[in-house]
Amino acid sequence: MPTHNLTCREAKQKDLIEYLASLGYQPKKIQGPDHWYLSPFREEKTPSFKVNKQFNIWYDHGIGKGGNLIDFGILYHQCTVAELLQKLNSPFPFQQLPNNPTTEAKNNGEKEATEEKNKIRILSEKEIQSPALIDYLAIRNIPLYLGRQYCRQVDFELYGKTHTALGFPNRSGGYELRNENFKGSSSPKDISFINNGREQVAVFEGFFSFLSSQVINQRQDPALTNFLVLNSLAFLEKSRELMEQHERIHLYLDWDPAGIRATEKAERWSSKYLDRSEFYSPRKDFNEWLQADRQIPIQQHRRGRHL
Repeated sequence: MPTHNLTCREAKQKDLIEYLASLGYQPKKIQGPDHWYLSPFREEKTPSFKVNKQFNIWYDHGIGKGGNLIDFGILYHQCTVAELLQKLNSPFPFQQLPNNPTTEAKNNGEKEATEEKNKIRILSEKEIQSPALIDYLAIRNIPLYLGRQYCRQVDFELYGKTHTALGFPNRSGGYELRNENFKGSSSPKDISFINNGREQVAVFEGFFSFLSSQVINQRQDPALTNFLVLNSLAFLEKSRELMEQHERIHLYLDWDPAGIRATEKAERWSSKYLDRSEFYSPRKDFNEWLQADRQIPIQQHRRGRHL
């Protein structure tokens, strides 16, 4: 069946709260129609990102910006409107807002049932076998053996439907979930730490950057350093004590405004922090650089650049 191409008008009618839930964000408090979140754009302890459910708009008090779902999406994903519409035009549903906001459920029991339905629920996990996930790894230029070494094939339920994604485990038992059409995480959200008992640690923002680093250094012993995958920049400051237990902290954060700010912040903390983003700049991250260079044999990668 051909896929309907989403229009801007239709995209603006998608429920912002459900869209944020699909990205792994849940409100910290609810006051009437206002849902308050920790900002998706930076790390913070006090919620300053507000979504008004009645009008389906957001406002981030920290950056002084707001708008509709399209305004949020292009800022969050750092993409064009056309690219955002393509992301939204996936098989993962987001409910339309009711025509009359006064018809929304007010009963606490109904509200709790709805919130429970909107949570990601892990059903099962196993070794990666799905042809779609194997193809997705290939698109990201990650060998299957590396994918199987660090990730699992995870079946999960969202909005009452079952989906399958790559699952990268964190230290608290949650997963970062990715497939070609979906980006999200299951609770609890946390960092992923690979402790090889070393005095240096390599820090990555996302797990595809970490996997890409393993592609580049396939002939080197991965146990020569520890690895920390933040899974969100919100965990940078929370991981400071862990990171500073090491003599050297190599930062491979995204080469975008948020990642650059986070790197500069860490460098002000201590001389232990070393910015390594020059490896893949001007690309946004390790994996984007790897995909752009995917026609170059891995042997040439190894001869040209090393971590």
